[in-house]
Amino acid sequence: MAANSNFYGTGRRKKSIARVFLVPGKGEITVNKRSLDDYFGLETLKVIVRQPLVATDTSDKFDVVVTVKGGGYTGQAGAVRHGIARALLKVDAEYRPALKSAGYLTRDPRMKERKKYGLKAARRAPQFSKR
Repeated sequence: MAANSNFYGTGRRKKSIARVFLVPGKGEITVNKRSLDDYFGLETLKVIVRQPLVATDTSDKFDVVVTVKGGGYTGQAGAVRHGIARALLKVDAEYRPALKSAGYLTRDPRMKERKKYGLKAARRAPQFSKR
């Protein structure tokens, strides 16, 4: 590893943006200055965050420091996963095939659809009554 052993990656999903730093360590994940278990309540979200580290077998080699904002907790977990995957590429380019095939490098393009005029929501029409 280089002298600068901080690796950075930006992850995004929906309205969430995650700034991820990988620092050589023993596998602690910190999200917004709180532990992973403390920040994400659901077990599935914790699994989502750890997926890139498990895929590259680096879960015990790096401490992950994350600042995430915007969106809900599911979007934030997806953004953190994307950021970790991008940061791992900077650690070693040989992780690319494993991360790419699992789909962790792909930015999820799905966004909230805008509300249209004449409707109550993006596609929800006002209630119809014949009389």
